[in-house]
Amino acid sequence: MTSSASSPLSQPSLLIVDDDPLIIDTLGYVLEDDFELLSADNRSAAIATVRQRGGRLDLALIDLGLPPLPNRPDEGLALIGELLAHDPHCKIIVLSGQNEEAHARHARTLGALEFIAKPAQPETLRAALQRALQLRRQELDVVSASQALERIVGESAPILAARAQLQRFANSHFPVLIEGESGAGKEVAAQALHELAGAQRRFVALNCAAIAPGLIEATLFGHTRGAFTGAQAAQTGYFEEAADGTLFLDEIGELPLELQPKLLRVLENGEYQRVGETQKRIVRARIIAATNRDLQQEVRGGRFRADLFHRLSVLRVRMPALRQTGDDRLILLDHYIRIFSQQMQLQPFRLTADALQCWQAYDFPGNVRELRNIVIRLLVRYAGQAVSRAELESEQEADVITTTADATEAPLSPPGVIKDIAPGGVDLPAVLRRVERDYIAAALQQSHGNMSQAARLLGINRSTLYNRMETLARHGEDLGSATEQDKL
Repeated sequence: MTSSASSPLSQPSLLIVDDDPLIIDTLGYVLEDDFELLSADNRSAAIATVRQRGGRLDLALIDLGLPPLPNRPDEGLALIGELLAHDPHCKIIVLSGQNEEAHARHARTLGALEFIAKPAQPETLRAALQRALQLRRQELDVVSASQALERIVGESAPILAARAQLQRFANSHFPVLIEGESGAGKEVAAQALHELAGAQRRFVALNCAAIAPGLIEATLFGHTRGAFTGAQAAQTGYFEEAADGTLFLDEIGELPLELQPKLLRVLENGEYQRVGETQKRIVRARIIAATNRDLQQEVRGGRFRADLFHRLSVLRVRMPALRQTGDDRLILLDHYIRIFSQQMQLQPFRLTADALQCWQAYDFPGNVRELRNIVIRLLVRYAGQAVSRAELESEQEADVITTTADATEAPLSPPGVIKDIAPGGVDLPAVLRRVERDYIAAALQQSHGNMSQAARLLGINRSTLYNRMETLARHGEDLGSATEQDKL
């Protein structure tokens, strides 16, 4: 990790992820006067860098072809989702030599703001980064200044139901579990729930996927000086920081199984201790958790504690996927055109009749986040103009349009039924790996190699699918031809 010599306190942060040190050095030279520069040469190093910053990052400039698969876009595409899981307001620009249109569309669907092909002129990069930074600042200003439910836009039955639940649960002190796909607005719902309570108290958010497992306990509960290596001073935790406000635990399904009992004890008796001390402290904050996983399925699979699930889900709110909300995509289109044309001081664009039909037919696999980013890119490119169907389709994920229905309707066939175990016993870990391999291979084949669709079929998120595939590969489990058709 590197940083510029200038004071980071006065500069926005920019993470550059590329496995070519010459490119990192060149970009650093060009951009060091404008940004606090951070760098990494692979996905895991990039995530470690973000975690060291507490999960917050202004901008990211990433390559798609990263180790250990430098000739494929897998790692870069996975990194997009992981960065947004850590900071949903991070603005990501892809700078890549893997500039096939399918890769560009998929990167934008996952949440990247722009895709710029290598080599790029410094002026082009600076302009794109400044646009992204302006959008981030305006977005955060809107978030901080908004009124309770105004950002949950739509008039469909699922959206009205979600808003009604938030209003009904606002004044209860019981925990609330907010469920929904990535990009569906779970953090917005949590903020609305907090604001509806009426008091001017703190809202503190922690993404459980953004903290290294070994640091989650100290991050939540705080620690004393000398409690562990590197603890040079006492530190308050998120429970203490939230005081009598709201503690939002995003991506709660990513909380390591071994740490779940400690959170459960806090929820049950309302007490906790800093790491390294014996003094008991009282929890006064209201707990709101969110997940894009099916936690009941996680409980059945032994990956999440049933007692913790029941404690967190006393009250539940589901944020619907955009494909489930009918004409709300038209309401959201008008909403974001109005907001961003005013903020960016650009003339609104309009969709032609064919483009409008395309807009209504598209599933938006990235949900509201994807819709918003499409509006931003169209506004930057076609301000004051009519946008054609072809121009709109270039911003959409073509593979998802054609495969979503088939992928979600056809069930996976189990790899077989075990009737007998040989007298000599069985290598159960190896058997389970082969079963997992077969299901993943079947999902990839059924979804025509589309990783997002395969992950949805398997009931896991995309980054988890990548991690499990890597684990299988390390154990010599070949996924065969299913991955050869991987349409990324």
